[in-house]
Amino acid sequence: MPPSRGVLAVTAPLLASALLLTACGSGGDGGVGNADGRAEGGITFQTWNLRGRFKDYFDGLIGEFEKQNPGVEVTWRDQPAENYADKLSADAAAGTLPDVVNVSPDLSYPLAKAGMLMNLDKERAAARFKGEYTPEAWQGNTLPGLDGSYAFPWYLNTGPLFYNKALFRRAGLDPEKPPRSYDELFAAAATMAEKSGGKIATLAGTPAIEDFGRYGVRLMNADATRFTYNEPKGVELLTKYKELYDRGGLDGQALTNTPEKSGQKFLEQKVAMNPGSAHDLETFKKSAPGLYRELGITDAPNNTGKPNMYVMGLAVGRRSKHKAAAIAFAHFVTDRRNQEAFAHEVAVFPSTAGSLGDPYWTRDDGTDEGRVRVAAAKMLKGAVNYTPVVLSEEMKVVLKNEVAKALQGKKSPRQALDDAAAQSDKLLRRS
Repeated sequence: MPPSRGVLAVTAPLLASALLLTACGSGGDGGVGNADGRAEGGITFQTWNLRGRFKDYFDGLIGEFEKQNPGVEVTWRDQPAENYADKLSADAAAGTLPDVVNVSPDLSYPLAKAGMLMNLDKERAAARFKGEYTPEAWQGNTLPGLDGSYAFPWYLNTGPLFYNKALFRRAGLDPEKPPRSYDELFAAAATMAEKSGGKIATLAGTPAIEDFGRYGVRLMNADATRFTYNEPKGVELLTKYKELYDRGGLDGQALTNTPEKSGQKFLEQKVAMNPGSAHDLETFKKSAPGLYRELGITDAPNNTGKPNMYVMGLAVGRRSKHKAAAIAFAHFVTDRRNQEAFAHEVAVFPSTAGSLGDPYWTRDDGTDEGRVRVAAAKMLKGAVNYTPVVLSEEMKVVLKNEVAKALQGKKSPRQALDDAAAQSDKLLRRS
């Protein structure tokens, strides 16, 4: 599995700076291969952090492709998670970017902006496959201001929200009807705090950029050159979180809680709702059987009708000498049969049209993994990636710090978000 998106997002903006000279004067494709020709020649395929667990899978996949396309030879490279973005930057600047490369949208953005990746929507040989993927997945690889999708959708992921039915019941809330909208969430959290005498919070963390997106806030302008989450709707959300914090609806240590600490608060039944995974279910079963029996699984509340998802793709280098082969291989790896096979190997979800209707993703098989898998698969219908592709880890920290100041009453919600947006815009201009 690749690392979390956050590990890479902090360095992704550095790519843009490193690639400026490469992009300047590059002109057309400079004699690269014909995308509409026959699939032939040697191509490189790069993933990150997958060889250790999935070597046999990818060796078999490559062997099958080469058998079907005898004129093509695929060389597989797998890079470690650490400094992956820096490795991409160095390869791109040196003109050695792999023909087919594993990217998330935040990594593909600076490469595409520098003219290093193929715009699949504008390349006939690639665009003809668009209908094989879900619209949400294809859109997830469409980059702001660049007019197109720059990676074949590969696998998707999303995270369910766990909730404690016993705590809901104790507060007089319907345990079978968890909050679906933010208004419902704030109302339930206020009730939970009141009925428990302030001992039980509903949430353990402060709002992140995904929360603003799910609330319906416009996060950036159309060409991703300016942050806009400080608009009135964003101020409205932070104001409601401030009210919730004051009433005890947020954990008292929400400003400093790490995901691990938040998970521990949920395990100790001091917090009623928290993100989780199938791995957590096993922990609950062993360490907190009472919680395990009362565990509900839902999606994080949203006002848009669209849950959050994370997107992974395979991009094709625009300067590949064997474009036809690169397109054919990227499509082969991400076609329905192979995506579904990979998703059976690891806890991810295929992005191909119709795949999530398979019983594997619709029927609970009685296992913890199956329970979470089915719940999460339902959430992917209509899901979007709310995190802007230009948002770095530093910008996330800026937002978190300003949100904390608002919750503590050191700044008004409006001033805090204005300051966060201004600081992040300044960082964006430097990238």
